[in-house]
Amino acid sequence: MAIIDDLRAMRDDGYRAFNAALVPNVDPSTMLGVRVPRLRAYAKALARRDRAGAEAFMERLPHAWFEENMLHGILIGLMAADQPQARAMLDRFLPHVDNWAVCDVIRARALMDDPEATWRAITAWAASSHPYTVRFAVDELMIDYLDERFRPGHLAFVAGIGTGEYYVDMARAWYFATALTKQWDAAIRVFEPGSPVALDDWTRNKSIRKARESRRIDPGRKALLASLRRPAGRVSGSA
Repeated sequence: MAIIDDLRAMRDDGYRAFNAALVPNVDPSTMLGVRVPRLRAYAKALARRDRAGAEAFMERLPHAWFEENMLHGILIGLMAADQPQARAMLDRFLPHVDNWAVCDVIRARALMDDPEATWRAITAWAASSHPYTVRFAVDELMIDYLDERFRPGHLAFVAGIGTGEYYVDMARAWYFATALTKQWDAAIRVFEPGSPVALDDWTRNKSIRKARESRRIDPGRKALLASLRRPAGRVSGSA
């Protein structure tokens, strides 16, 4: 049975309507409504039982269906054997990513086989003209470089990404909010008066809002963050 037939067999029209509202820039007619846990389970089974079929599927770009792109993103994490292969898979797929959900589902653990090479890849992705390639670069820094791999210079790097794209700026806000939970002493300096790191007001305020919603930040720090907000205006979205 073809992969698309398998995906059609898992469709859920109720979830399709719900998901279409969450990812408003994707044509709902290209969605089947397959829930992410089912996609993950299917991807694992496919990679195990029919690796050649999975590889052939990943070669066929662009995909027609939202769920095909979601599946492809999940398969990268399952199929990449090492950092160079993960980088190659990502470089091929990222230009076809057109929404935050597909971008954020990608978790390529093989990238951490060589964190320095991946850092160089991140700098290249962040310089892309394609917004979801840039968003992936920010996602990767948030997921894999806010613990033992964290360097204070990463904060200035993310602050300096200035595409003006909503879904990139939202990823930047999530990055700084997460940095405030994991690397408070370094991250709070970005928000203090006189900081040499220039962060636009919208991303600054969104970061503060997200950080203040976290249970990992104590009330005293939340009060400090509230005092550091600036007046700013932009139409809000999601993700």
